[in-house]
Amino acid sequence: MTTLAVVTGGSGYIGSNLVRNLLCHGRSVRILDLAAPPRDLAPEVEWVSGSILNQPLVTKTLKGAHELYHLAANPKLWTLKKGDFDKINHQGAREVLNAACGLKIPKILHCSTESILTLSRQKNPIRENQLVSMADVIGPYCRSKFRAERHAFYLASQGHPVFIVNPTLPVGPGDLQLSPPSRLIVDFCRGKRREYLDASLNFMDVRDMAMAMRLTLDRGVPGRRYILGAHNTEIRGLFQLLSEITGVPIPKWKVPYSLALSVACISEIVANILTKTEPLASITGVLLTRRTMHFDSSNTFQELGLIPRPLKETLKDAVTWWRNEGIL
Repeated sequence: MTTLAVVTGGSGYIGSNLVRNLLCHGRSVRILDLAAPPRDLAPEVEWVSGSILNQPLVTKTLKGAHELYHLAANPKLWTLKKGDFDKINHQGAREVLNAACGLKIPKILHCSTESILTLSRQKNPIRENQLVSMADVIGPYCRSKFRAERHAFYLASQGHPVFIVNPTLPVGPGDLQLSPPSRLIVDFCRGKRREYLDASLNFMDVRDMAMAMRLTLDRGVPGRRYILGAHNTEIRGLFQLLSEITGVPIPKWKVPYSLALSVACISEIVANILTKTEPLASITGVLLTRRTMHFDSSNTFQELGLIPRPLKETLKDAVTWWRNEGIL
């Protein structure tokens, strides 16, 4: 019998890569998403058009599933209606996970985020056993994801087969909508980045990230956190790799943190009152740059048997893909 995997948010950047990986490994896939799946996936999957806030639709979509991968969320660090973060990322996640447990789906994966694992004065790398409290969490997006993760761990403690993954920043080919890390890379390649922020981030190839999610349900343990983050890299180091690939010079001007935060505050005020569109910079994003974003995923990769590909290889593939798509 073919394994049926349901992927909420399966039309998105990470979600569509996960769907491709699942199809390659013999699953049949049903996607629940407001957006249609990419053209190459449309003939291969069953697409249910709808929101995770539609509880009857969620329950109907989950029936018959052997695996659930819950990725659907509002991934932005800013939104015009601030209550949307809690409504979608927390309450929506609770409803999906509760429905999956009620239907006794054998394996349930909840996709959290790395941004809820940071501490204000941490110097050591972040590992899977990191302990945080709500007081440590920055901004409405992160707080909504933190609450959802707490509920996932609670369900696992009650004996439900819930697995938790915390992906870092996905990079690689296939991102038409240009998520924040992709936008950073594309802007650099277009010569629009004349400055950089002194911050360290963690990146992972989106294809390896998708593979790790499947392997978590194949080889992981319920109730355990798996950090999906491969490369700790300073922003200037990322630009150095991109410069070697494209020949675009590295920015020389380092933006002071106080200036970056001021720009983010002004940008959000303008977005909230005037433009009603995503700001140039978010307060949450700038505040996170002051936190340690250095991750140690060695235990995760050892348990899952995964060796992530080099970051430079990922960046080459991404740049080539954007060139072929006419974005670069």
